[in-house]
Amino acid sequence: MMASSTKSERSLRVILIGAGGHATRTLLPTLHHLPFELVAICDLDEARARQAARKWGCSAHTDLARALDAEKPEAVLLAAGPGAHPPLACRALEAGVHVWMEKPSSYRARDLDPVLERRGDRVVVVGYKKAFMPATDKAIELLSAEGGKALQSALAVYPIDVPEDGRRILEEGVFTNWLGNGCHPLSLLVAVAGEVEALTVRRSRHGGGMCLLEFAGGAVGALHLAAGAPSSQAVERYHFVADGRQVVIDNGSRVHFQRGIPFRYGQTVSFAPEGLDHGAIVWEPQNHLATLENRMEFTQGFYGELRYFYDCIVEGRPAVRGSLEFARHLTLLYEAALLSEGREIHIADLG
Repeated sequence: MMASSTKSERSLRVILIGAGGHATRTLLPTLHHLPFELVAICDLDEARARQAARKWGCSAHTDLARALDAEKPEAVLLAAGPGAHPPLACRALEAGVHVWMEKPSSYRARDLDPVLERRGDRVVVVGYKKAFMPATDKAIELLSAEGGKALQSALAVYPIDVPEDGRRILEEGVFTNWLGNGCHPLSLLVAVAGEVEALTVRRSRHGGGMCLLEFAGGAVGALHLAAGAPSSQAVERYHFVADGRQVVIDNGSRVHFQRGIPFRYGQTVSFAPEGLDHGAIVWEPQNHLATLENRMEFTQGFYGELRYFYDCIVEGRPAVRGSLEFARHLTLLYEAALLSEGREIHIADLG
């Protein structure tokens, strides 16, 4: 399958590893908008690999080593799960191939160390989609514009819980929703506010609670673990404050920038005084046109993460966003939250 693109660009030969529901429902449709040439789909389930390959017009394989040898790809896209990602990434890197992998990248931060050792000059990107959303890009731009002030505080609301018995979960490598989806709000917070130095989780007796974050840059943040909220409705929100600026992201697709108004206590009589250089600005997709910026592949960051992966490869530069270092840090935050039990955990102590 040759992906379509809006401009003439060099295509990259890629293999997709993993033909499960997420890959076929989300990743493969996103490739249509990128200059990738999908030459093969590889899955341990031969019937599933063949079915997907027939649909997308490429070869089918059940073994990565044989697929690499037969297809000579420039990159692999991994969607095989956190237990399989590190060894598969190592195998691809040893073959000199660039690697993109879906989140979560691994069960433990230490599992990524062999991948880091083998990366060399190859590009490796982990698909933390919310770090690549247009809304996230806009928030970063707004907070840094005109020599923006240092971030003071951040709040995230996400319908998730940190499970109890975290030490056992880590030791046994149990897949939980905290592993699979907790990285979403954490990745956006870290993308905007930077790395975290310390983390504390306080759980409600009824589920949910708060994850308190101390950022290396000096800001303090809170992830409201809004377990129990109806996740089928719009509950996700991010709120950043930086000395006179407020940026809010609602539902991943609405950015609200509040600049304030000319104001004197006890004297200002209009909440909308004359002028265009103050007040709020809002960006959000419209749905009366069937255009790309309204599609889920773009609003949720899938296109952004794969586009970034492609650009890093063709431009010969290492990945910074969604890098292995970024992924390792997020995985340490995942571990710290499981171990906290109300205690402050310093991320450096986890290695």
